[in-house]
Amino acid sequence: MGDLRERFWELPLGALSRAEWEALCDGCGRCCLHKLEDEETGEVIETNVACRLLDTATARCSDYRHRKAFVPDCLRLTPQLVSKVAWLPDSCAYTRRAQDRPLPDWHPLLTGGTEAMDRAGISVKGRAISEDAAGPLEHHLVDWKRG
Repeated sequence: MGDLRERFWELPLGALSRAEWEALCDGCGRCCLHKLEDEETGEVIETNVACRLLDTATARCSDYRHRKAFVPDCLRLTPQLVSKVAWLPDSCAYTRRAQDRPLPDWHPLLTGGTEAMDRAGISVKGRAISEDAAGPLEHHLVDWKRG
């Protein structure tokens, strides 16, 4: 993954190397879930329906490197884009660091693993369904507002 500086997650997003940027992701999988937008209010409504590439057992992309070839509308986050993407969860490390907030206590960079994140109910691991099996998104609305 490359060299990671000590406590790099405390640096401004624009100062991170590519490897540090990638390592900042907590791997919760929530950005890989389909969302609906209320046409009248603009409110983003979350679902538990995952992109076809998300392994719902691990909450990891099954082909991260080539994902845009299979899912053209997959968003590649950048430091410049993070503050413009309103649907990222408040728990997202990218969102928190863009707002100069610290990582949450459960973040894998602080705990050394994903167990604390799983216990906190942040990860979609085992709680999402593939878009290939889901049916209408309207049948899969959820409130993930934890974290």
